[in-house]
Formats: sequence, C-alpha cells, structure tokens
Amino acid sequence: MLIQTYPWLKSYWLHLVSYVKQERIPQALLINGVAGLGKQQLALYYAQYLICLNQSENVFCGHCASCKLFMANTHPDFMMLEPEEPGKVIGIDLVRQLITKLTLKPQYSGYRVVLINPAEKMNTSAANAFLKCLEEPPERTVFLLHTESMQQLPATIISRCQKLLLASPGVDSTSLWLQEHGVTKQQKLLLNLAQGAPLLALAYAKGELAEQRNQSFSDWQGIILHHTCPVTLAEKWYKLPATQLLGWLISWTEDLIKCHFIIKQSLLSNNDLEKDLHDLAKRLNLKLLFEFYNLLLKATYRLQTALNKQLLFEEILIIWSQSTLNH
Repeated sequence: MLIQTYPWLKSYWLHLVSYVKQERIPQALLINGVAGLGKQQLALYYAQYLICLNQSENVFCGHCASCKLFMANTHPDFMMLEPEEPGKVIGIDLVRQLITKLTLKPQYSGYRVVLINPAEKMNTSAANAFLKCLEEPPERTVFLLHTESMQQLPATIISRCQKLLLASPGVDSTSLWLQEHGVTKQQKLLLNLAQGAPLLALAYAKGELAEQRNQSFSDWQGIILHHTCPVTLAEKWYKLPATQLLGWLISWTEDLIKCHFIIKQSLLSNNDLEKDLHDLAKRLNLKLLFEFYNLLLKATYRLQTALNKQLLFEEILIIWSQSTLNH
C-alpha cells in the first residue's frame, strides 16, 4: 500500500480521498514538489483509485476489472502523456493525439484519468493545445499533472488547476524510513543532498548518484585548478541529467559563498566536501562568485527552452573559470 511504502505521503493521500468522498473531485490537479518525494507514485495510486469500480474506505480494491486492466497497463480510460524519449519535450503532436482520444466517451463507469508526466516538459505549443482540454473538459475526465517546477508552467494552466504542494518530510521520520531501508550512515548529508526527499536520499545511499555527483564536483573543481578544459567538460556533462547537474552546481556555489564568511561545517549542504570547498573559496573572487551564482539561477529557466544544453554548460563553465582572484 502507498502509505506503508511512502509514509510521508499519508496526509496527502487522505486529502485526495476526501475529494472523492465529498464528491468534489478537481477536474485538474497539479501535484508539485522536489524530485524524490514520490509524486508520480501518488498520482498513479490516485488514478487507480478513481478508476476502481469497487473502492473501499481509503484504497482501490485491486480485484475488479478496472483494477486488473490498470495494473496490466491496458486500461482504456487511463492515459499517460509523457515525452517519447527521456529528456525530450512533450510536443504538440502528442497532445493532439490525446485530444482525439478524448473525443470518445469513457468505456467504463468510473472516471477517465489523464496523467501528464511531467507537466513542465510540455513545450509552448503543446501547453497551448492542452489548455483547450482544461477549458472544455470532457465528461468524467480528470487531469493529473505532476511537476518539480510549477513556475515553468504557463500561468493559464496553473490557474485552472487545484494544487497539491508536497513538502519534504521531517528529518526524524525520514531517518527512520532510511534505517528501515538499510541506510544507517550519513543520513543528514544524504538528506541535504536530496533536499530532504527520501527516495532521492536512498538513491544517493546506493551509490548511483553519489559517484556521479562526486565525479562532477571533481571535474568542476579541476577547472579552477587548471586541470580541466571548460569546453571538454561541457561536452561530457551534456550526457548527464541537466536539471540534476545544475542543482548540484547551485548547491556547491552556495556553500562556497558560506565558506567566504567562515560558516560552520555543519551548516554546509555538502559538508563531506568541506575541505575542498574551503580550498576553492580561497581562490575565488567573491563578487565574481555572486555573479556566477546569478548565472546559475537564470540557467534553471533557460534549461526549459529549446537552447543547446552543451552550449549553455560551455557558457557556465567558461564564466566559472573566470571567477578566480586574478580576474
């Protein structure tokens, strides 16, 4: 069950169930939160609950024809709108195909559910086309949109959705969950790296992301130490998840600024890198470091446009290489 697997989602799940019990189901629901909170799992669970023909108190039955079709990924009244390839956008052709399917009536007596996964991947044309679905919603159809970057969605879409904002759970409850999953060391560091998101912290603990993050930091540090070429590194980084990489850069830069003001190690988000961060800070011009930080913040918005990501990282890394005291 969802609540047993992801206990921090309990209050959100009960909130969703209350919509059904009160017969006030939102036509469009926008689920927002950082990566690693289980937004997609929550949306899928809610979709099955809406589609189920024999709901119990707070859960779908799992045995009716609708539940069996849903679990087999063959339910005609459940549609997932997502990029055709990881990292790509959701284009207007996919939205047009969805609109065509929505002209037909739902085949079962429950709700028809459309999950946009993730919503911020819709390009401008796709978002404008999808807006018509929200303005003239088909009968018994619920739209679920999940996103890590609600601000990247058009205001016209946001204004037509109910919002469910997922916050990172408290450290105490998350630490217990991590212990139950075999993570007993460096929990605070892992949660800092994951912005408090349990699933992402678990991924770091398994070493998959931690190794990639440490190598990326070493390469980034190498530019200031003149061991690495910005253009060569940009070509390498192009193959990595851009949003995740940019998040690391912002976090490291924030810690470098803290190091300039001799902040305690315990207040650094990346306290495992404390020595390297302090050594780097001594080489950097504080004014240029703030300018670099502003560049990174602007880049979070530029990433969502049709720009060349390799060129964006080239610009970032070249500016980074010019942040030393001798500039």
